[in-house]
Amino acid sequence: MTTLRRSILPAVSGVALFLLAPGRGGAPAAEQPDPKMISYTLPENIQWRKTEAQDSATLQGDPSKPGVYVQLLRWHAGHNSRPHMHSTDRYIYVLSGTWYMGWGNKYNYDGMFPVSQGTFVIHHANQPHYDGAKEADCLLYIVGTGPMTTQQTEEK
Repeated sequence: MTTLRRSILPAVSGVALFLLAPGRGGAPAAEQPDPKMISYTLPENIQWRKTEAQDSATLQGDPSKPGVYVQLLRWHAGHNSRPHMHSTDRYIYVLSGTWYMGWGNKYNYDGMFPVSQGTFVIHHANQPHYDGAKEADCLLYIVGTGPMTTQQTEEK
């Protein structure tokens, strides 16, 4: 490569990046959506509630109130729930990792059934189950209708 090319190439690249930057020449900057028509939450603005066992974020609605709610739930490796049931159906999609599920009122860690990323699960209302993560975190997308209550059902 000639000396002239080596000195011009970075300058031309810098100008091209400047012109393509939002609000500069090139492609026009996109307008923000009208919040009456489209609303969104950027990942860094999602409010996570963090505990040792799991992190959760309610994206829409409130499980304790009437209507649809949407939540994210991240089970931390080595943590899971004890037998319980929910008063309404919950629709769950495994976004990442392997999620482990058990059913019934007797807790059996070794008998938990693994489901991997991409699996869709329904927790039917008033049916006892338990769930969580074993060797690695898993992330779930949960949709349900409220008001929803959770009742512990474990038999010792």
